[in-house]
Amino acid sequence: MEIFTSTQLAIPMFQVILLLSLSTIALLIGRLRLALFINYCFTLYWGYISNLGLLAAAEMSKMSAYTFLYFGSGIAIILLAMIGLMSHRE
Repeated sequence: MEIFTSTQLAIPMFQVILLLSLSTIALLIGRLRLALFINYCFTLYWGYISNLGLLAAAEMSKMSAYTFLYFGSGIAIILLAMIGLMSHRE
C-alpha cells in the first residue's frame, strides 16, 4: 500500500481542461451516460496508463494480484459501458 500513499501523479492541465470540456458538452446536450463514461475513461487513463512509468519504477513485484485484477475489471467496465451506450432503449 505504500506505493499508493507515496506516489505523486502529475496530470497535465490540457487533459483536465479537455475532460471538463467534454463532460460539460455531454451534459449540456443531455447525455448523462456519455459524461459518466468520459469521466471514468479519464480516471482509468490517469491512474494507470499515463503514469505507467511510475508504477513500473515501483517494481511490479510489490504490487499484488489485486492491483492487476482491479485494472482488468476497470477495462471490463469500460467495455460494458460502451455496450450500454450503444444499446438504445425506446
